[in-house]
Amino acid sequence: MKIHRREISLSTKGEVDIIDITSRVGEVVAESGVSNGIVNIFCRGSTCAISTIEYEPGLLKDLPNILERIAPKDLEYEHHRRWGDFNGHSHVRATLLKSSLTVPVVNGELYLGTWQQIVFVELDVRPRERRVLITVLGE
Repeated sequence: MKIHRREISLSTKGEVDIIDITSRVGEVVAESGVSNGIVNIFCRGSTCAISTIEYEPGLLKDLPNILERIAPKDLEYEHHRRWGDFNGHSHVRATLLKSSLTVPVVNGELYLGTWQQIVFVELDVRPRERRVLITVLGE
């Protein structure tokens, strides 16, 4: 069993910046030498998420719109009262989307659907420098 890790850095534009990281994850899988196994992608932070999406203009607008309906910015969040940073909705959204994703690796390739890309989603209210840990396990 091989284990290979690499951390990548991202500069985000702020709230609901959706960044396609599929090729970067694929590069880490390729450099790992793993033919069959899994890759885990984990974002470090409580106001960001990792997911899959068809990375196309319509869905890049739809996702922020749906998140606004599910966890609106203008609600009164207890987090706001405690910390005054007005990103309670960001934390709630990150909890719903999750901070990690595991994808199968088959024959040295990410086992993704034709229109399925791996994305990092910035949910905080301001631009951030982020780190994402990519861990490949397998043979």
